[in-house]
Amino acid sequence: MYESYYGFKERPFQLSPDPRFFFATKHHQRALSYLQYGLEQKEGFIVITGPIGTGKTTIARNMLSQISDSDIVAAQLVTTKLSPDELLELVIAEFKISYEGESKADMLKAIESFLISLHEQGKRALLLVDEAQNLPAETVEELRMLSNFQLDNQPLIQSFLLGQEELKAIIQAPNMEQFRQRIIASAHLKPLSVEEVKNYINHRIHQAGHEDEELFSEKAFELIHEKTLGVPRKINIFVDRILLYGFLEELESIDINAINNVAEEMGAELTGSLNSNIEDVTSDENSQRVVNSTENVENIKDVLREIEDILETSIKQKVKMARYVDKLLKQKNKQFAESNINTDKKVED
Repeated sequence: MYESYYGFKERPFQLSPDPRFFFATKHHQRALSYLQYGLEQKEGFIVITGPIGTGKTTIARNMLSQISDSDIVAAQLVTTKLSPDELLELVIAEFKISYEGESKADMLKAIESFLISLHEQGKRALLLVDEAQNLPAETVEELRMLSNFQLDNQPLIQSFLLGQEELKAIIQAPNMEQFRQRIIASAHLKPLSVEEVKNYINHRIHQAGHEDEELFSEKAFELIHEKTLGVPRKINIFVDRILLYGFLEELESIDINAINNVAEEMGAELTGSLNSNIEDVTSDENSQRVVNSTENVENIKDVLREIEDILETSIKQKVKMARYVDKLLKQKNKQFAESNINTDKKVED
């Protein structure tokens, strides 16, 4: 919607991971280097952890897009609340392995035959497991057992695990010692600093085709960092809305007033605060607090007022949009009329 207004070829802050928009901070570059190192080693596990929205999946997609080695056959698992047997079924599905039988032994035999077949072709298998913090401990152990498949003293499959911080606790459990010994490298992603937020935003808008360095003021970057805590996914959501606001208000550049207005609008939505702390945990005392009926009534009134504010804001935005569309139509009609006049003159001449 705002793309043509700001000279973008496409939306620069889409949530879907896109390797073309990948921006490597020092933490992201280190994680990517570990993944690449793991590929070169052709064995063991690489573990990348980090808070929600810090770019773990984007790193994996970026690495996959850079794999020019035709000898690597890669598959990615994104559904990970799996039992050991379900994990094997998903591995078979993602690698498109055909097999007969119903038992776990049949699945393992089919996977091993597939891996040996790859090895005989001079290829090897790479398994990326996203959201790995959801894997039960016994399923993580099943992954380790898959890594035991070898031929000519060479591993036939290698796994990369990407997950939130809970994954570290799973791996550090006493019964995970054998798995830990297979990890050849690990990295932890962190939110972006103020300077990194600035570079991240400028990188994405440049990738989308915008060349103006003055679209955001210096204070704007600081405020965006404050509101999002430097989490890339939150930055994408927030800045996308800011650009929409700028388009509706016909702003040439984004200043702190625009950012505060958008933050206020988004704060009124029933989707949680933008700048809620990643590490915040509600205490047991607060979570067990009993609210009396009077407080419930007041809470309901507050929610209704928030809904009213949201509807009012939505109506205002639609009115602005209608005005903008009307403005465009008038410009088009004017251009069309002028074009007809010029055509008539040429005919008369």
